[in-house]
Amino acid sequence: MRISELSNPYGATGARPTAGEIVDRTWRMLIGGAATEAASGDTMDVINPADETVVTRIPLGGAADIDAAVEAALTAAPGWAATSMADRARVLVALAEAIEAHGEELAWTDTIDNGSPIGVMQGDFRAAVSQLRYFAGLALQLRGETIPMSDHDALDYTLRDPFGVVGRIVPWNHPLLFAAARIAAPLLAGNTVVLKPAEATSLSALRLGELAAGLVPPGVLNIVPGIGPDAGERLVTHPDVPRIAFTGSSTTGRRVQARAASAAVKTVTLELGGKNPLIVFADADVHAAVDGAMAGMNFTWQGQSCGSTSRLLVHSSLYEDVVTEVGRRMDAMRLGDPADPATDIGPLVSAEHYRKVTSYIRAGLSDPALRLVAGGSALHRPGYYVRPTLFSAPAGPSGPLFQEEIFGPVLVAAPFESYDQAITEANALPYGLTASVWTTDLHTAMAAARDLRAGYVWVNASSAHFPGAAFGGVRNSGVGREEGMEELESYTQPKNVYVRF
Repeated sequence: MRISELSNPYGATGARPTAGEIVDRTWRMLIGGAATEAASGDTMDVINPADETVVTRIPLGGAADIDAAVEAALTAAPGWAATSMADRARVLVALAEAIEAHGEELAWTDTIDNGSPIGVMQGDFRAAVSQLRYFAGLALQLRGETIPMSDHDALDYTLRDPFGVVGRIVPWNHPLLFAAARIAAPLLAGNTVVLKPAEATSLSALRLGELAAGLVPPGVLNIVPGIGPDAGERLVTHPDVPRIAFTGSSTTGRRVQARAASAAVKTVTLELGGKNPLIVFADADVHAAVDGAMAGMNFTWQGQSCGSTSRLLVHSSLYEDVVTEVGRRMDAMRLGDPADPATDIGPLVSAEHYRKVTSYIRAGLSDPALRLVAGGSALHRPGYYVRPTLFSAPAGPSGPLFQEEIFGPVLVAAPFESYDQAITEANALPYGLTASVWTTDLHTAMAAARDLRAGYVWVNASSAHFPGAAFGGVRNSGVGREEGMEELESYTQPKNVYVRF
């Protein structure tokens, strides 16, 4: 059966799915335009992080399923590359319209699967729609150039060719947003795609496959859930996948880079983690800086964001005021059921991640150099709930809570005395994804933007992304840029053509 032949399992378009509607149905992968079970017949549980119940089961894709998906993508690649840019753009617009029409359904599915509050997941489906439409609008901007020649009887120009098959591995913190938005550029550039969603949050990607099957030619988009060491490993090392894009932790990103290189010469882009600084200088607007510190931590999706500004560096003259107010605001956040629109922060994504985050909190509680300002405990109820937690280090930053990415609602703060000390502390780690600077002095703002070693710097702002503003990191935070023209071009290979008349 083709996925496009399935009826809408949720009834009314855009409706909130009930638990029964998610449980009482069969989830399938998308391979070659067809609804497909895992070749092994294996499945994996989908656990609701809000109450730890098993919601449903999905196919556990493996190496054989990746091989089948790559074969389907290879078969479809020549026809898709020959499709006009305008027609490819129309496919992206159609995907955007389908996601928009089913947005509420997709948002509720992500809330049940991921644990982020429903309002956050509603924002995610809208952002996915916006990104698909943005890239569709870039269709006529993907172009080559002509190179002047000294010989008047010759012409030199460049073309941009697709790679063929792209392997796209996305994380669990924004399941639908990353599944939908991160296929836009490779598809528009003329590539076919094999998408592997995170094993912890695959439901909305599989639902996206159902919606896409009637809009995208068979084999152009394939979606295979599975675990990293099996499905992910095979996708990264497959000899017929020359282009890999991965979003996730720095540790896994380095492994992806190494494993890809062990198989063939591949183009690999990585959007990885960070331990990002937010710097509050002595002349900053304190109230705005506190707002920025709260927004920068992305608490509304449990701090589970690579761009979270999880190191708060504050000038000593403002330190106690800022830390006290941030702690007060964190304690005032409403932690609870992500399906309740009044909830500010829901559970962490999984039991494994809960154990990781709480181990850092325990380490902080036992460190005499740290003072607990807010949170520091879990909720005594089913689900993977952790209170937003703030530690203060009045003697200065040190230890694992300052040096390692926690990827949870844990913020650490330390004072500084001078501009040079602030920049030195901000640049001390091997990461470089984001940074946020708060100051009313133009010289300080411009100097910090120059001196910070990060791929994305906010001045008197934090967390926000903007269409067309390329996002990505330096050093151990990644290679390449996304969300702008740079991402689209990265899915093409330039070809030079010299013509003598």
